[in-house]
Amino acid sequence: MKPSDLPLSQQLQAALHLQRQAHLAHPVPTLAERREHLLALRAMLREHQDPLCAAISADYGHRSTHETRLCEIAPAVDGIGHVLGQLRGWMKPQRRHVDLKSFPLARNRVVPQPLGVVGAIVPWNFPVNLSFVPLTYIFAAGNRAMVKMSENSRRLAALLIEKTPAYLPADQLQFFDESGGVGIEFSKLPFDHLLFTGSGTTGRSVMAAAAANLCPVTLELGGKSPAIVCDDFPLATAAERILFVKCLNAGQICTTVDHAWLPEAKIDAFVQLAKTIVPARYPTLASPDYTSIIDARSFERLLAAMEEARSRGATLVPLLPGPAWDAPARKIAPHIVLNAPADCALMQREIFGPILPLRGYRSLDEVVSSVNAGDRPLAIYPFSHDSARVQHLVDHVMSGGVSVNDALFHVAQHDLPFGGVGASGMGHYHGREGFETFSKLRPVFHQARFSAMKFMAPPYGRFADGLLKFLIK
Repeated sequence: MKPSDLPLSQQLQAALHLQRQAHLAHPVPTLAERREHLLALRAMLREHQDPLCAAISADYGHRSTHETRLCEIAPAVDGIGHVLGQLRGWMKPQRRHVDLKSFPLARNRVVPQPLGVVGAIVPWNFPVNLSFVPLTYIFAAGNRAMVKMSENSRRLAALLIEKTPAYLPADQLQFFDESGGVGIEFSKLPFDHLLFTGSGTTGRSVMAAAAANLCPVTLELGGKSPAIVCDDFPLATAAERILFVKCLNAGQICTTVDHAWLPEAKIDAFVQLAKTIVPARYPTLASPDYTSIIDARSFERLLAAMEEARSRGATLVPLLPGPAWDAPARKIAPHIVLNAPADCALMQREIFGPILPLRGYRSLDEVVSSVNAGDRPLAIYPFSHDSARVQHLVDHVMSGGVSVNDALFHVAQHDLPFGGVGASGMGHYHGREGFETFSKLRPVFHQARFSAMKFMAPPYGRFADGLLKFLIK
């Protein structure tokens, strides 16, 4: 019987068994072997750029090829290069302090070692980036990996399943399509670590399933990340940068600007700027540079959220000429929303679309109080040249990450850790922290030829009393 003929749960278990046995046979790959795995990942990306872009666009209905190259392939390729340059240093054992009173002549070290087999559950919005970037750190740490793709990435999954064996064997890397029920069974596997990127609701379910195996998890979830424009910052620059990020991938980014806070007196001016900026970038809704909403359910959810806000007194401002949306193409024009009720869907849940509510404020304290009243966001985006104001926001509004005077781009820094906090996630990957997430930082104590602890063996007496007095003072 071929593995593909087995029931789903058995197929997944067989794949895990294959990789775990390979790990046990060779638990600590050398630097040269890890470099080989990373170079294979990079070669796969470089050699299949066009098919990758085509598959993702087909999964979306339409996705800008330039966006795929810019947001997915380029950072993944560049990130591999960064890790290749850092890996030798990351792998070196670390010397640690020894208590010389108790353990004279002994020594300590911390040795980063592979965990074994890591599972990754990948979302549809940046499926290449969010699989290959984690894989970079998983492989750098010396692990093997199984990757479960999204139900909205069926064409991409088929392509990756087809092409991967030419670059890496099944005992090193396998991709899996979501054909129904795969995610549930996948999250139940006893991995050595599990990475999940997606919604908070699904993340809770994944964490609960992993808990049955005491499997550690890294969760990258999302949240309502605000831009906070201060009155000293040039409004035109803020508008250009915020709208670039908000329109990218039609707003379907976990770290996009969910909503923007502006001084009350500057809201109208921001709207006028937006009416100029967005059409200059996307002349019509049919522009090939503008991406579709991923599926009909998401398309209808966004329209319903806008209609709810409008029916309750909000003003919707479409930013492109012509129709506000195109149902067959699943495209929604970028919109600004003014005066949205605080309890409407647009203000209560992550938007994940090209809709930008604006909120006015009179003092930054209002902004701090409002953001802190909700879940901790995945990011905050302060816009100010006043370093004291920026630091005040960094100190008083906790988030997963921060980009100052721009949005999103802290995620693109290879040497910064990336992750959420609270409801927006837990754990980190990217940078050295990514390497350490997928490593066991193993403490190793080396006793000296002569051990002072022999003097602490029973029966205790006056000498032990004196020695303890010396140690405790």
